[in-house]
Amino acid sequence: MESAAKPGLKTAGAGAGLRLVPLATMPDLPIPYLTAAEVRRRYVEFFAQRGHTEVPSASLVPAGDQTLLFTNSGMVQFKDVLTGREKRSYVRATDYQRCLRVAGKHNDFEEVGRTTRHHTFFEMLGNWSFGDYFKREAIHWAWELLTKVYGIPADRIGVTVYKDDDEACDVWHDEIGIPLDRIARWGNVEAGDDANFWRMAETGPCGPCSEIHFDRGAELSEGPHCIPDHSENCPRWLEVWNLVFMEFEQRADGTRVPLPMKSVDTGMGLERLTSVVQQVSTNYDTDLFTPIHAAMRELLGHDPEAFEAERFSYQVIADHSRAATFLVADGVAPSNEGRGYVLRRIIRRAVRHGRLLGRREAFMDVTAGVVIETMAEAYPYLADQREKILKAIRQEEAQFARTLETGTIHLEAALAHLAKSERVVGRLPDSLPADAPELAGEVAFRLHDTYGFPVDLTVDMAAEYGVRVDREGFVAAMAEQKERSRKGTKAELARHAELGDLYQAILRRAGETRFLGYDGTEAEVRVVAIVRDGMEYQELTGHGEAEIVLDATPFYGEGGGQVGDRGELLEAGGGSALFTVEDAQKPIAGLTVHRGKLHGRLRVGETVTARVDAERRARTMRNHTATHLLHRALRNVVGPDAHQAGSLVAPEYLRFDYPMDRALTVAEKRAIEDEVRRIVRENRPVTTKVQPMADAIAAGADAFFDEKYGEKVRTVQVEGYSLELCGGTHCSASGQVGGFVITGERSIGAGTRRIEAMTGDGADALLRERADLLDRIADAVGATSVDAVPDRVTALQEELREVRRRLKAGGSSLPKPADLAARAEEVAPGVKLVAHSGAFDSPEQWKGFVKEIHAALGSGVIAVVFDADAPQIFITVSSDLLERGISAGELVKLAMKSMEGRGGGRPEMAQGMGTRREGVGPALAAIADTLRTAGK
Repeated sequence: MESAAKPGLKTAGAGAGLRLVPLATMPDLPIPYLTAAEVRRRYVEFFAQRGHTEVPSASLVPAGDQTLLFTNSGMVQFKDVLTGREKRSYVRATDYQRCLRVAGKHNDFEEVGRTTRHHTFFEMLGNWSFGDYFKREAIHWAWELLTKVYGIPADRIGVTVYKDDDEACDVWHDEIGIPLDRIARWGNVEAGDDANFWRMAETGPCGPCSEIHFDRGAELSEGPHCIPDHSENCPRWLEVWNLVFMEFEQRADGTRVPLPMKSVDTGMGLERLTSVVQQVSTNYDTDLFTPIHAAMRELLGHDPEAFEAERFSYQVIADHSRAATFLVADGVAPSNEGRGYVLRRIIRRAVRHGRLLGRREAFMDVTAGVVIETMAEAYPYLADQREKILKAIRQEEAQFARTLETGTIHLEAALAHLAKSERVVGRLPDSLPADAPELAGEVAFRLHDTYGFPVDLTVDMAAEYGVRVDREGFVAAMAEQKERSRKGTKAELARHAELGDLYQAILRRAGETRFLGYDGTEAEVRVVAIVRDGMEYQELTGHGEAEIVLDATPFYGEGGGQVGDRGELLEAGGGSALFTVEDAQKPIAGLTVHRGKLHGRLRVGETVTARVDAERRARTMRNHTATHLLHRALRNVVGPDAHQAGSLVAPEYLRFDYPMDRALTVAEKRAIEDEVRRIVRENRPVTTKVQPMADAIAAGADAFFDEKYGEKVRTVQVEGYSLELCGGTHCSASGQVGGFVITGERSIGAGTRRIEAMTGDGADALLRERADLLDRIADAVGATSVDAVPDRVTALQEELREVRRRLKAGGSSLPKPADLAARAEEVAPGVKLVAHSGAFDSPEQWKGFVKEIHAALGSGVIAVVFDADAPQIFITVSSDLLERGISAGELVKLAMKSMEGRGGGRPEMAQGMGTRREGVGPALAAIADTLRTAGK
């Protein structure tokens, strides 16, 4: 194979906090130059030629695995294969897997940019054996690939093995020929040292491993004992490949049991391997990253020297641009929870570093565009979703700019209260005197936590006002929050892990639960396990909650968006009720658990009649088939990008989530409803078929968000209209759906919308309610009929506008906000209150009025009522008063007692709506009294 011409090598600068050595000091090794794309291609080809099936990369969002936030290694999609719970048509596999490490055991987020080797997003090259070859073949092939295909000199390779793994050590030394002084033994699992013993998480497949390290040169040694090291303490050695020999499964109780078969799981970071092949000092100097650096340099006008001086920020931006691009492409949208929150943090950290480089304008759509161009050959779906990706990133970057603006307003209000000198733009924190006033760490943390306001920006702005920031207090508040989160999460994970082990034991003993529900709602089945409070019982008598596992069941276990069935377990032959099934779940693949209440005695081994609530199932089936019709109609009306991003199919209604950054128009909603109703009227056959996944996709079947599919899949087809992968229960013809009504459409987060709808008798009842409502409206507005309502409403609106015009002509009844601020009552030392009730023209005028008071008042509490039949109150508390325990949210709750309504919000800003107009005066008085007490 011919290699590409080797370009001029670049020098890697030290950057902020980086331990790098200029490449000029490293020997020029005779390694053929390859692009990263060629490195990736040759890896997969090498193993494909040795009987491995090439498997496509899985999504960054793990399908059907609730233990992981993101796909963090190549073995995630093979987890069930390694444990023996899933069978594939092949026993050897190879792939390049996109991965993300930002949370959990493999949390690299804070190190990204500071080191030469850490990333959030990276690619893992891997090869697997599922009960086929083992250590010897894996080691020999690894050696052949590195030395023969990539041309890495044999004397530049060192390895590590687990301390007791003589087999792997003998292969490396006796068969490969690596000298013993380049083989290191590490680890002692029993003593808590996991070196060279790999496990994916706290529980799951694990085993000893052998790491392959590249020797970057003796001149980089730190001390006389610089040898291949699992922690990479010496910069001389770079770990490039990890060969994991899966022999055990780690249990939650700390024990390890042998896996049903010995397997091999190897992982090699493409970025690291490419740095070796391209002979550059850091991953960030490979052609996976340099195009992104070049784009940023062009935007900033930086020369090579400026780039090296700001390498840390450049590396953060390059890494995070890659991560954000792939996360959006894999269906994640920025939000304030879960995966969306991680994406938001990644984008905002990149934007913050752009600002540190002096870039105030948007730039991440440019760097994301470069990522798409660089990676689209290996991941064609990036090019297909280019506009969606760039649009989502532009919107989040703009949102963060608004967030910074909001945070700045609150920060400046707090600083104005503390400042003792004039503001000096550009004043440095280190120049402040020792006795400078200090902003509480809790305030800085609240800005960070509530608004995403970076603490280093808080420090810089505070310095301009001559104010220090209590960094220790900030760190303590952050640590306290993390500790609360960690304790809750760890306890929850431990509980789930223990239950998982119990379910796995039941599955191994009793086998998979056969689903009978496609053919009916009642069956004679056998009890194989009884669980209560995490413990198994052979027999339970009496009443109380329990979980029942059957050898087969007509109950559908929740999955694919469809809720679990309800019903009963009765004595064999349909006798007395023994157990009420309130829910059916599939906590692990292959096992259905029936959760509910016991009414008598149940024994393991006895036969019972399992009877599903047939009417509830029928309603659920109507909604599930309607969900498929809605999905196809939505895509036909607004475009193919409106694919499913989540759903709920319940007996009462259906819910469908899809990516879109705008609301549906009235015409679009009407067109979708009309199309679904047309397909229902045509009563098209609904058929199912089990076939190979590849055949289903080739036939045009739609695969859904966050679902895990095997090699064989079940498809549901509405004749001539829709074809989807689905394991749920459905009508046998579209006409059985009955009525269809869209009941709501709204945003549930940036770039994601939700449609809710009803079918069958539920839709009929809703339409009757709407007709009755129209009759009542006609009576209320004095219309002679329902048809006359629009004209009557128009007339009433004109009358209202005329009344408002006359009121305005007589002069505004609202005082000037500045006058109210000037007359603010000091209800307690240092606590000013502006309390006012007025008739506002609109909510916008009302809130704008409060904002003007806030600007004039500075420090204080503002409580302004929108006087109406249903009065509303809006309360703000300045940042300095938050430290004294004054909370807008609590004050709103207090006001609602007099106004008889509901409300709430954050400590600094809250709102409520009442039902009792005469309660406004007492509400404002109660707020004043409370502040007087709080200020003492």
